[in-house]
Amino acid sequence: MTDSPLPTEAAPSPAVFARDGDTWHPGKLARGPWDPRAQHGGAPSALLAHIAESAVAEPGWQLARLSVELVRPVPIAPLSARHKAEASRSTTRVTIDLLAGDTLVARAHALLLREQALSLPAGLPGWSPAMLLPLPQDCEDRVRIPGLPEGEYFHRMAVESRVAHGDPARSGPAAAWFRLIVPVVQGVPTSPAMRVAAAADFGNGLSWILSPERYLFANADLSVHLHRPPAGEWVGLASETQADGGGAGTTLSRLYDEQGPIGVAIQTLVLRERGAGA
Repeated sequence: MTDSPLPTEAAPSPAVFARDGDTWHPGKLARGPWDPRAQHGGAPSALLAHIAESAVAEPGWQLARLSVELVRPVPIAPLSARHKAEASRSTTRVTIDLLAGDTLVARAHALLLREQALSLPAGLPGWSPAMLLPLPQDCEDRVRIPGLPEGEYFHRMAVESRVAHGDPARSGPAAAWFRLIVPVVQGVPTSPAMRVAAAADFGNGLSWILSPERYLFANADLSVHLHRPPAGEWVGLASETQADGGGAGTTLSRLYDEQGPIGVAIQTLVLRERGAGA
């Protein structure tokens, strides 16, 4: 079953962000599950992907890497961004600071590659499995992660999800499909890279291994590496989390579209026992 209906032409959907000059205004759909004052990590990650792509004026470039450092909880408050781009013949590197007032809340490093058509030999080695199955049209259950509240949040009202395999309600690896059902930025087409950035942040919740009743396992960063942009609206994650008693963890997510692999995402997790101080 689907989480929420797709937006209709008769009732235009709200966006995650609205832009007013140099200011980005997050709406209520940007909210994360743990604090109504803070955004879900997928919301600023998708916005930063948009800013990185917008930093290159000419066509023919594709986002190959986006590394987002979540310096502080990104608030539901007006945000500004400043960026610096360094270009060469084949690569453009963009550094972006996202600020709430004068406070740095997130920083992103993006690598864009100039598109180049190549004639590759047939039968190159690939991933196993080569496809994430079943495909989203053959999945029914939406992702339900223990402890996530119902209501108007990014994970419920901005994103549709369908479980491919595993059980996100239980600990261990799992795989699921995600797609944005509202625009990231009002009046701006949502690019494939923005879709991936929004979906990739779900990996540590999808594949949790520590009880959310006893532990916190927030990601402090997100690094997405793409060898090609996704085709279509759905982005698949096959995710697995590792944890250590020293207080750090990682989540590795293999990324798919309906045609096959598109890249990987890695999150660094800050592990804490509830009540022990963050």
